[in-house]
Amino acid sequence: MLQHIFNELIKQDIKPFLATFGFNKKGLNFYKRTDHLIYLINFQKSAGNTTNQVMFYVNCGIYAAELAQIQSKEILTAPKEVECHFRARMREITAIAPDRFSITATTIDDVRKMLLRGLEDVHHFFETMTSARSIVDYYTSGPFLHLGEESFHLLLQANDVTAAKRYFNALRKKHGAEQRWSIFEQQYLAIFNQYGVKLEII
Repeated sequence: MLQHIFNELIKQDIKPFLATFGFNKKGLNFYKRTDHLIYLINFQKSAGNTTNQVMFYVNCGIYAAELAQIQSKEILTAPKEVECHFRARMREITAIAPDRFSITATTIDDVRKMLLRGLEDVHHFFETMTSARSIVDYYTSGPFLHLGEESFHLLLQANDVTAAKRYFNALRKKHGAEQRWSIFEQQYLAIFNQYGVKLEII
């Protein structure tokens, strides 16, 4: 019964709502494509669902062909969430969403309202991410190690040496005391050398 309610929620509420923002449905994935990016919203059912409770996650992803080229990977037209360059749970984008949604006989209306509000927030966030550089800026501002090599390549290809050096120094300050940092440092220095950029280790 609740599984049917979940399916109807996707079909009757989520699909038409996301269609207004330009998303197309494929299974439990919703895609929106632009010239440079593919935006993805994925509904992932949780393990251990019962007849009395259906739990699910909402995963958000952005795929950039430009970053896939830097990675020397095949360009995808319908990437899975795990293949996206930006990845986050809805909860990481909007505070109104729980980490995991739970449908029971008494919560369906609340879940529907919360989900639609959360999806609207995700759409607004996606509107701020308009290019591969947007994804790189998101992770370098952390600073995060995720997409580190790709970020350095993209920044140095654009001749934005200042941003590349700032990102390196921020990562070094954050992770320099970790044993694994020497491995990352050598990888990043090799990329700088590849572009003929001298990096002073402070």
